[in-house]
Amino acid sequence: MNGAHIHLLINHLPIAGTIIGLLVLLAGYLLKSFTVRRTALGIFLFAALLTVPSYLSGEGAEEVVEEMAGVSHDLIEEHEDLGKIFLILMGVLGLASAVTLFADLRKTGPKNNLYFLVLVISVVCIVMAAQVGLSGGSIMHSEIRNNAAQPTENPEPGR
Repeated sequence: MNGAHIHLLINHLPIAGTIIGLLVLLAGYLLKSFTVRRTALGIFLFAALLTVPSYLSGEGAEEVVEEMAGVSHDLIEEHEDLGKIFLILMGVLGLASAVTLFADLRKTGPKNNLYFLVLVISVVCIVMAAQVGLSGGSIMHSEIRNNAAQPTENPEPGR
């Protein structure tokens, strides 16, 4: 197992965790359940923590793929830059989730406003996660790049 394998194994966890956390948080709103909302905060905290090894494993993945044919160093750098922004945003989500959980458990502060803030931050993180995922996928998958060549029509047989 090399750095690319490790990165591919763990890089989906923060993305999926954030999506699952958002769905659980929305369910908490629909069910009017602070217990379900607190569960979402735990999921967000877990996803935020998983972002750290995901980001750090990117360097090992870069070492493996940077010399492969058809791999663009510019695409790798773009993915790394987006990954850094995602790491920061997920840190903000994790911190906001921890503050909200603390306020909720202590029954202090404007917890409804804090939950709404977490909701907004999680949506921003999911949008950023989509960009990071697409940029990472485009490193090895030319078919999803914006400038991928369009397929040409096959000439008629016999011509």
